[in-house]
Amino acid sequence: MRLADADGLDAVSLRKVAASLEVGPMRLYGYIATKDELLDLMVDAVYGEIRPAGDGWREVLRSLAETTRQAVHRHEWLADLIGGRPQLGPRALARGEAVLAAMDGVDVDIVMPVVEAVDAYVIGAVRREIAERRAERATGMDKRQWQVAFGPYLERTFATGRFPALATVVRDAAHLDADETFRTGLDFLLDGIEARISR
Repeated sequence: MRLADADGLDAVSLRKVAASLEVGPMRLYGYIATKDELLDLMVDAVYGEIRPAGDGWREVLRSLAETTRQAVHRHEWLADLIGGRPQLGPRALARGEAVLAAMDGVDVDIVMPVVEAVDAYVIGAVRREIAERRAERATGMDKRQWQVAFGPYLERTFATGRFPALATVVRDAAHLDADETFRTGLDFLLDGIEARISR
């Protein structure tokens, strides 16, 4: 995980992990058979950092979303792995148990779709945030610098009159930061879930 945190997933291989541990690669093969297995173990370790808590399903789902987002921001490489095949490690299962236990009393037929909807929202949001972070590093331009660079192009494009709704939103809408955007979207989702559960 230290290698991935420092240099991304490309820095992770059984050979590189062995070198960082100052052992031969064959020594690791006694514990881990493939890189995929290593990645699964890394993901499960991060799931240990995701501890949803709260009173009631809504607080637990909010905590799940927020702690998952925080974990991805601490371990940027997780954005490339989260949301793939189901995680069945002990920490992932403990996370799932905590969330599902909080859903006690909710119609069992909708529990998994509810949790999956929250997971899908979080995965999409954090992947976008990490992609923006990576783009800033690659281009050397933060969001404000990017807006300054591309503002004239958008003004010319909007002046054509072909995109009036988009122009209105870009010019007149509140521009929330990443934290506000995440929380607002999560509130929309949780409000919808609450309305459905209340029916």
